[in-house]
Amino acid sequence: MKSTSASKIDFTYRSGTQQGIAAAAPGGAFHGLFADQPGYPGDLSTLVTRGEAALHAAGRALLAAPEVALGVVELLPPLPNPPKIVCVGLNYADHSAESGFKVPTYPTVFGRFASSLVAHGAPIVRPRVSDQLDYEGEVVAVIGRGGRHIAKADALKHVVAYSIFNDGSVRDYQTKAPQWTVGKNFDGTGAFGPFLVTADELPPGAAGLRITTRLNGGVVQYASTNDLIFDVATLVSTLSEAITWEPGDVIVTGTPAGVGLARVPPLWMRPGDVCEVEVEGIGILRNPVVDEAGERRAAA
Repeated sequence: MKSTSASKIDFTYRSGTQQGIAAAAPGGAFHGLFADQPGYPGDLSTLVTRGEAALHAAGRALLAAPEVALGVVELLPPLPNPPKIVCVGLNYADHSAESGFKVPTYPTVFGRFASSLVAHGAPIVRPRVSDQLDYEGEVVAVIGRGGRHIAKADALKHVVAYSIFNDGSVRDYQTKAPQWTVGKNFDGTGAFGPFLVTADELPPGAAGLRITTRLNGGVVQYASTNDLIFDVATLVSTLSEAITWEPGDVIVTGTPAGVGLARVPPLWMRPGDVCEVEVEGIGILRNPVVDEAGERRAAA
């Protein structure tokens, strides 16, 4: 696994109304600039469209910026408003089996909306109408070069970075209809971040990385990205048969076995819980769980 400079890790943050980006120095400190400061290289959404070289150049430039104390700024999702958030279900054979499905022969795809996103450290929100809030630790691939009808051999050239996702799922609403969209899009359920790691810092296609989900410190999911049924290159290529990829699009690649729904009794996330998703070489996405404000009511 290659390791270079400050462009290894980039994140987006806010203080008041000011938004900035930061990158990691070799010693682990973070250095960043707000949008109104001299030398600001642009937001991550813009840099992603310019490609890996622009992300590296921004990272090197940010090394000279002041240090950012993570405890005094508000982290945002690395890409707060991606053009598309394309999620893949049933993409690990063991999760497909525990969910009662046959191993798919074509990617099971659904969409997420940016309004559902929350950042590292922000609460995942259990909605008033349900107690069935589940965790799903996943790897994110970020498109840096758009296109359609992309050959699998060229697909990874279109991926600029990787990150982490917790695809919080409201299970009873996921199964109210044949489509999963509502159960996958409650506000405050899609945790994303904290960092973007450029593709050259990881094995091709983020293959062979350990992915671990912990709930209150206990391991509930543990797998390798080698276990993906449809790997990143296959997803980029296959879905480009139908979809024109745009720079900044996010592919949430799927979750392994161990979800709360499949346990006996089911293991739902509750207020006061803390859920962590750790991906080797990328970092840890950590979120507390809270109840939605207002009076809770039974699901219809």
